[in-house]
Amino acid sequence: MFAFGLGLATRARDGALLDVFYPLPAFQPDAGLVQALGGAAAGVREVTDRDLETLARAFADAGVPEHAAVARGCIGAHGPCVLTVLEVDGPIAHIAEAYLKLHLLSWRHCLPNTLNLDGIFAVLPNVAWTSQGPMAPADVGEQALRARVRGDVLKVHAVDKFPPLLDYVIPSGVRIGDGSRIRLGAHLGEGTTVMHEGFVNFNAGTRGAGMIEGRISQGVLVGEQSDLGGSASTQGTLSGGGKERISIGESCLIGANAGTGISLGDRCIIEAGLYVTASTPVCVLDERGDEVRTVKARELSGHSDLLFLRNGRNGRVECRTNRTAVELNQELHAHN
Repeated sequence: MFAFGLGLATRARDGALLDVFYPLPAFQPDAGLVQALGGAAAGVREVTDRDLETLARAFADAGVPEHAAVARGCIGAHGPCVLTVLEVDGPIAHIAEAYLKLHLLSWRHCLPNTLNLDGIFAVLPNVAWTSQGPMAPADVGEQALRARVRGDVLKVHAVDKFPPLLDYVIPSGVRIGDGSRIRLGAHLGEGTTVMHEGFVNFNAGTRGAGMIEGRISQGVLVGEQSDLGGSASTQGTLSGGGKERISIGESCLIGANAGTGISLGDRCIIEAGLYVTASTPVCVLDERGDEVRTVKARELSGHSDLLFLRNGRNGRVECRTNRTAVELNQELHAHN
């Protein structure tokens, strides 16, 4: 079995499924967990309180009390409870499957770009994420009126296919300045700091400790000890972008208002304000600062120990060997 999850779902007034919250998703469960499921077929099905009682006993007998506690905790839930079982990592055909895979990413069970997310945009509906939970956008007007009648205010934080990460998963050992800027499905490694203007998309994130003050686009993975400066950008593959997924290595620095459309190896720096795209002409310099050749930046993709900067006299983009390692301020980034 590839994965399974027992989750609590929310429905719109017309019965359409809006989201699923999985308190403890299981990735590649062992034989004991699979046996406790009692041969549950692959797919998505709603489970009753009686089913939950049976699952709780089976999980307890299998020696997995944490899963037993989840099953017992779902008994008597306000909304429907669903059991989602994925035998293989195939294309997504149901909203509950999409949410399970997003949870697997944010629980750090899987790294970005390792899951089959084909079909995710087709199955995920636009949802109004509000102070009273997820709602269908068409239902917000009536609910807002009811709230005002009660003397309350219904706040709509966003209308989007993806909810904020922190409403579903709080990864251990991270600092997040503004939770609305991190989508469910983001993978934040232990020790990551995301400042208030930082943004992390689904199926993207960090391997470990790092400082994120810029944007990590879908499909981009940032290595440990790297720093994305204020408003820095990493080019993703959505919205007509390229098809090659880029990555950032360890101990890299992308300066404020800078960006990259190529992969960086380890210990690379892009100076503040410089955006390096795949087609950017780059003048490669030797150790003495003499010109060696001019190439498209894509030819340098993935190489380590590079420093990209713009020549202040003639405006050309230059690349030379980076002789300085980027080190994070350990006191500043301590998470205790």
